[in-house]
Amino acid sequence: MGGSATVIARAREDFKAGQYRWVAQVMDQVVFADPSNKEARNLAADAFEQLGYLAESATWRNAYLLGAQEFRNGVRGGARSSVPGIGAEMLRVMPLAQVFDYLGTRVDGPRAGTANMVINWQFTDTGESLASTLEHGALTSITGKTALNALTTVKTTRPVFESVILGQRTLADAMQHHEITTVGDAKAVSDLLALLVDFKPGFPVVEPGR
Repeated sequence: MGGSATVIARAREDFKAGQYRWVAQVMDQVVFADPSNKEARNLAADAFEQLGYLAESATWRNAYLLGAQEFRNGVRGGARSSVPGIGAEMLRVMPLAQVFDYLGTRVDGPRAGTANMVINWQFTDTGESLASTLEHGALTSITGKTALNALTTVKTTRPVFESVILGQRTLADAMQHHEITTVGDAKAVSDLLALLVDFKPGFPVVEPGR
C-alpha cells in the first residue's frame, strides 16, 4: 500500500468520511507492523472511540473504548500480581465454590503434570466444607462433600484461608500458629499451593501480543 505514511494519509481521509471501522482495521495492520508508530496508534484510537460512541450495545461500546485506551496508554494491569483481579473485599464475599474456581485458574497445568491430589477443607467459622481434586492439571471442587480418598483434611477459617491466598501471610505461619490444622498428609496442602502461579492481569486486546 506504499508504506505506513501513505496508509495513514489515506486512512485520515477515510476517517473524515466516517469509515471508522475500515480505519481501525487498516491502522491495526500498521501497528502490528510497527507497534511504536504513535501516529497510527492515535488514529486507530480515534477510530475506536468513534465506533464506541456510535455503538448501541454496551458490550461493543466498552470493547471499542478499551481498544482506544490500549492504543493510547498501553495494556492496563500489566504489573505482576499474586492475586490478579482479586482483592480482599471481593474475596470475602465470594461463595466458597467460586473461591476454588478462582484458584483453579491459577494452577500451572503443565507443572501439575500427573499429580493426583484430593483434599478435604472444613471452615470452622462458617460451617462450610468442600472437597478439592487436582487431577490432569486441573483443580475442581464440590461443596458440602467429604472425600473418602482425601490425602488430608484441612481445618481453618475463611479469614485465615483468604489471607494465605492473598499472600498476606504464609501457609507455614498459619500452620505454626495452629490457625490451619491438618489431619493426614500436611505436605499435600503446600504442594497444592505451590502449583498456583502468578500471572499478569492485563493482556493485549488490540495490540500485538508480547
